Amino acid sequence: MGLDPGLRRLALGTLLAAYAGPVPPDWAVDLLADGLAGHTLFGTNVHDPAQVAASTAALRAGRPDVILAIDEEGGDVTRLAHATGSPYPGNAALGAVDDPDLTRQVYAAIGGELAALGLTLDLAPTVDVNTADENPVIGTRSFGADPKRVAVHSAAAVAGLQSAGVAACAKHFPGHGATVADSHHELPTVDVPPAVLRERDLPPFAAVVDAGVRAVMTAHIRVPALTGDGPATFSRAVLVDLLRDEYGFTGAVITDALEMKGAALAAGGVGPAAVRALAAGADLLCIGAKVDAALVELVAAEIVAGIGDGRLDRARVEEAAGRTAALAAWTGPADGPAPVAADLGYAAALRAVHVEGDLTAAGAPLVVQVHATSTIAEGRVPWGLGPHLPADVAQARAVAGETDPAELRGLAGDRPVVLVGRHLHRLPGARELVEALAATHPVTVVEMGWPAAWRPAGARAFVATYGASHANGRAAAKVLGLTD
Repeated sequence: MGLDPGLRRLALGTLLAAYAGPVPPDWAVDLLADGLAGHTLFGTNVHDPAQVAASTAALRAGRPDVILAIDEEGGDVTRLAHATGSPYPGNAALGAVDDPDLTRQVYAAIGGELAALGLTLDLAPTVDVNTADENPVIGTRSFGADPKRVAVHSAAAVAGLQSAGVAACAKHFPGHGATVADSHHELPTVDVPPAVLRERDLPPFAAVVDAGVRAVMTAHIRVPALTGDGPATFSRAVLVDLLRDEYGFTGAVITDALEMKGAALAAGGVGPAAVRALAAGADLLCIGAKVDAALVELVAAEIVAGIGDGRLDRARVEEAAGRTAALAAWTGPADGPAPVAADLGYAAALRAVHVEGDLTAAGAPLVVQVHATSTIAEGRVPWGLGPHLPADVAQARAVAGETDPAELRGLAGDRPVVLVGRHLHRLPGARELVEALAATHPVTVVEMGWPAAWRPAGARAFVATYGASHANGRAAAKVLGLTD
């Protein structure tokens, strides 16, 4: 016997799916007609602007009020520019500049691009306060380590996005910035009392609620004092008592991807995770990136079963579907996005570059890029100075812990060395590599990740870009005098 059509449609109205490839498959459009809330587009769905616009038009043909979401944070997390790197700096750079109006302008520009392509929801900004230098998943996605500064810029980002008619989704509630584990792979724990969260992690969320943010995304993190043994995504104390009752949020609560280990392992699968998230107060359930029709139907069936066996109250699911429908129906100002200043992102990235020490080493350098892995959130996006360097600038690559410093000394000869890395302070073998080179050559370190307290012994200069976007790389090359 099939699902009750009314209950199936109700369940589908709480789900945000995804599909593979540049062309929406028939099932992705058909499920929208059946009531599916929408889809998230990932890098695999993005080839060029015309193709993305055609995709969103095809999806909207399934149902006009579909939610079309994307993770477009600027900086290190970009889907539209995954092939080249974002033309905008990310949050850490904007926080370093500390000009809220600039933050608003950058996010308005991002929102304008999304709106022009038919996208309606940006799963941004990240408003986590990055208080842990070792944080493997937030880092440069954060506006900084100071709650007040992060709050101001978070509100500015929301205002910018929504001024372009694209709904903003602040993430990751109640704060992912103090974690030293990645919730894509495990369930991180933040073992602090609620009073610490209110002082350290929650001010940015209060600010975005006041700014009228349309959506808030949950974090797959465990805060034992509030969530017990499970993640915040499954915690009514977090999603209802804290977010709605204490902070007054009335928009849609969106889950982080339920396929992530921080949720799926805790619940015993994506279907049970969906039931638990809805019961806790979530409204729109992001299934993840690896989705097909069978998985959507499985999750919908589990929600319907949850209503039948008492794990879910039907009224709760109706409330969730109603909030999701309200998010889908929201539209921004009729006058559309404001004009964008030429080279806005590059100019912003240039303002963010911070130099410590002396950049005047004589001679054209050897530019060495140290290999760094990417997180699932970032994806494999090009980074570094390479695309911005003239052909006559010598370049090399190194792997920390594997490349012999003597090999790089031989390549450098009498030239100074510019060593470019991401999160060098926590990359095994990177500190030793840098300091071994600095013992024999003038070395300038360009840190394109989160700049921690560590500074390499013997280095002539330390340059922090606060991100590794295309704009950040171009700005660093300019400051170093390697390009006009």
